[in-house]
Amino acid sequence: MGHRVGIICDANDYGKAAESALRNLSETVCDLGVTRVKMNRQIGIRDLTASRTVKRIARRTQAQILHGHGAKGGAYVRLAAQSLKRSGEELRVFYTPHGGALHYSPESVKGRIFMALERRLAGATDGLIFESDYAARLYEANVGKPTCETRIVLNGLKPQEFYDIILDVDAADFVFVGELRDLKGVDVFLHALSEVRNKRPATAFIAGTGPDEKKFTALARKLELTQAVTFAGHVPARAAFPRGQCLVVPSRAESLPYVVLEAAAARLPIIATHVGGIPEIVEGTDVQLVPPDDVHALSAQMLSFVAKPGVFAERAGELQAAVSKRFTVANMARNITHFYVSRLLDPPR
Repeated sequence: MGHRVGIICDANDYGKAAESALRNLSETVCDLGVTRVKMNRQIGIRDLTASRTVKRIARRTQAQILHGHGAKGGAYVRLAAQSLKRSGEELRVFYTPHGGALHYSPESVKGRIFMALERRLAGATDGLIFESDYAARLYEANVGKPTCETRIVLNGLKPQEFYDIILDVDAADFVFVGELRDLKGVDVFLHALSEVRNKRPATAFIAGTGPDEKKFTALARKLELTQAVTFAGHVPARAAFPRGQCLVVPSRAESLPYVVLEAAAARLPIIATHVGGIPEIVEGTDVQLVPPDDVHALSAQMLSFVAKPGVFAERAGELQAAVSKRFTVANMARNITHFYVSRLLDPPR
């Protein structure tokens, strides 16, 4: 669109695909550079360094827009912007919540800390961008009614991400793609698979790594699933999808997961939980969601797929058509940049 853009992101290594994508952005898109700085998931001294880095780069590039993603990114840009605005800099700061403000219980210790920080920084926010109606409602419930303008901008896919998947000849019955941690419900998936296998043979391909990986592999051994489940480590979604005939998303919580959108675009049958923004993705289709943390409901859906895969394939085609109309990168980019411009024209907060 002719804008000069840059990225400030974590310096940790997230695998070849991520490094390649960042390198490509640096070489082709990001005139203002791709800067890597150490960012911890937990609150710590490095947060000061990261925020100062944002401030330094914003001042050097004379950035008009700072947009932070997630609780940490949102804190970095708003703290930097507060200082820059006091110095007379003209800029606007936007925030898209993802984790801290959404998934932590406001009753937990971490939740209380994150909510207090969110409320403290709310006044420094010129615009809030949510990726789903669910995220907007949860933010208001946990943090409070926004004091700035807000927009709901759905995640988007590129035209080339829509295709009809070709499965591997030895594809498992089910595939999971995501981080291996409790929030993603991998344990529920394994218990459900065990129930399915009590009635008929079934296999699973699990792509991902994470803090609870050892716990899940131990659970698979305990449930005698060693021969039925492949833990493949990190595999990009597009490469993992052909390894299973049906994607299972057993999450306990989500915002608006890209893996569901990507699978829908690939016309891969999906069994997912009724959490977060997933109902917004399947809205208007016959795709049936299951309650989270419900082993029996999940295993029943998995058994239905094994018995009647054609029904799920028809639903996958319907979902692909629906997603292609609503979840596009073109809509996403246009709506975000229009919001940027509208706030630049308004008086600063």
